[in-house]
Amino acid sequence: METIYDIKKILDILPHRFPMLLIDRVLELEPGKRILALKNVTINEPFFQGHFPEVPIMPGVMILEAMAQAGGILTYASSFQKEKGLIYFMAMDQVKFRRPVTAGDQLISEMIILKLRKKVVKMRGKAMVGGQVVAQAEFLAALGERE
Repeated sequence: METIYDIKKILDILPHRFPMLLIDRVLELEPGKRILALKNVTINEPFFQGHFPEVPIMPGVMILEAMAQAGGILTYASSFQKEKGLIYFMAMDQVKFRRPVTAGDQLISEMIILKLRKKVVKMRGKAMVGGQVVAQAEFLAALGERE
């Protein structure tokens, strides 16, 4: 079953706000299985002021954060704790960066659930630009309560 989330729905789910919100739209969502999410990378991103002004490259940690946020939305859509839950990322493994992401790119994050338990989720993901993989990693997260 396919569901598409716009920015309003994303803001309802994720606690992140500018400048840390790194998902603009959910393109595909299969709860319990996978998500495809979009981030339009613009020259107006605050991190481009220092990384690097002459050659604007999206920091690798921000690419991973976009992937993690996509995983958070997938976990939210797949979990039974939707009203109370926050997702806390605990570990990243097998992280690899394949090529730079620059201003003007559309970053697509694909996350796949490997295991989903009551309090823990393990996911594998990749970030792509123009169909080419730019980063990949495995994520482990805990499902917690909102305070």
